[in-house]
Amino acid sequence: MGKKGKKEKKGRGAEKTAAKMEKKVSKRSRKEEEDLEALIAHFQTLDARRTQVVETPCSPPSPRLNASLSAHPEKDELILFGGEYFNGQKTLLYNELYTYSIRKDAWTKVDIPNPPPRRCAHQAVAVPQGGGQLWIFGGEFASPDGEQFYHYRDLWVLHLATKTWEQVRDYIYYNDVYTFDLDTSTWTKLSPSGTGPTPRSGCQMSVTPQGSIVIYGGYSKQRVRKDVDRGTQHGDMFLLKPEEGREGRWAWTRINPSGAKPTPRSGFSVAAAPNHQTLLFGGVCDEEEEESLQGDFLNDLYFYDPARNRWFAGQLKGPKAEKRRRRRGKRAEPGTADKQEVEGPGAPEPLEVVREVVSEAGTVVTIKQVLAAPSSAGRPASDDDEDSPDEAGVPTVEPSPRSNAMLAVKHGRLYLYGGMFEAGDRQVTLSDLYCLDLHKMDAWTALVEADPENQEWLEETDSEEDSDEVEGAEGGGEDDEDDEDEEEEEDDDGGEHHPSVMPSEPFVDYLPRTEQYWVKLAREAAAPGAQEKRVLRSAQAMAKAFFEASA
Repeated sequence: MGKKGKKEKKGRGAEKTAAKMEKKVSKRSRKEEEDLEALIAHFQTLDARRTQVVETPCSPPSPRLNASLSAHPEKDELILFGGEYFNGQKTLLYNELYTYSIRKDAWTKVDIPNPPPRRCAHQAVAVPQGGGQLWIFGGEFASPDGEQFYHYRDLWVLHLATKTWEQVRDYIYYNDVYTFDLDTSTWTKLSPSGTGPTPRSGCQMSVTPQGSIVIYGGYSKQRVRKDVDRGTQHGDMFLLKPEEGREGRWAWTRINPSGAKPTPRSGFSVAAAPNHQTLLFGGVCDEEEEESLQGDFLNDLYFYDPARNRWFAGQLKGPKAEKRRRRRGKRAEPGTADKQEVEGPGAPEPLEVVREVVSEAGTVVTIKQVLAAPSSAGRPASDDDEDSPDEAGVPTVEPSPRSNAMLAVKHGRLYLYGGMFEAGDRQVTLSDLYCLDLHKMDAWTALVEADPENQEWLEETDSEEDSDEVEGAEGGGEDDEDDEDEEEEEDDDGGEHHPSVMPSEPFVDYLPRTEQYWVKLAREAAAPGAQEKRVLRSAQAMAKAFFEASA
């Protein structure tokens, strides 16, 4: 039993050593990636000096590999872009563009403003659309010493007719429409007539009694200048309805409802309400500045009546006892002191309650809730007040402002669950549940209240030491003793897991002596079919991490 337990401890020790090494390699990789990003940014600054297209006849390009060579879709030309060259000491990366005229047997260097960053091993394809386009995706950038690598995942297009580069952003918005047949389980793309919504995300759909579809709102980004995008919160509304007498044909119509319209927002939620109405709740209105984005979260309620093409603000009536007190307050004798109190200067302002709760993990969560002022303040006492003494000062219960909440309507009741709001840099995700009777529209009922102590928010940290300290603080007891025993056993084994570092041995001597071991270890950890070059780099990184940890 003793030997078996010792072997198990050694096994856990090996796993722990491997995990620590992986963390160190990951940390070093992040640092190297940041260094490469700075170098790429420097080259882009140099490229930004180009302000116009310059075509220069030239001799053949310098030697290179891993460039792209594409056939021009319209002309008898070849297009060469990018590539790399290693001279034995230094790795050079290119983002040059050359064209080769097949008929003239001549090369031309084409300098175009704002090209993609220098790269090699990218993918390229030329297509005839738009007068001819060359699409570039991904690729690799290497440091001059060839020891660090950065992998792109960006997408570029060169418009051959106008000789302009354009970076295609990660976001692409759509405005196409599809239907799904429940009987045949097939999708069909529609081609509606008329002018529909512009491409966007986050819009909401509802159905009218006549079988038409209402599209409201949404969000999209637009380029305002180079590398600067600005978000747009749409407040327009469209109706997609079947064309009369033309089966399978649909038409777009832009509609402009009357009434109390919702303010522009995104992240709102909708549900089908009684009487074929559509209700809208909450959302967020983003206030976008040059370098910041701040959201104003909402908890208001609106109804859209398609029969009258009109918006209505959802107003709560309040409890019946409250309404009785209001009526009795109005019937009070004029000239009395009580009436002077009622008609005094201004009604009480709503109260904003802010709660800050610190969870066990140290996370501070701020919950904001707007509470209506007690309606009975300043009203004369009545017999009904004695029957319901608790109602006089009860604050209004309502969901806190939020976006992306879940809504459902059942038996005329609206159920609202969860959502999120932002508190500084933190995103607070909610799990509360509220209910509202849509027929009575008297008051919200909190079925499950928010519990801030259940919130978890993990801050990123670049310090592995801090992580180790946190782990140590959360652990303790026997686990800490086991860790100490494992570390002692690893030291006593004298390199059973990894080749030990000799006293005063420099890394330039340690690596050649142990390289085969690390290469074997890296090959076992690499994906099937990994290139030998990458395996070797991984082995060297692992060896260096272990060497520095042993120093």
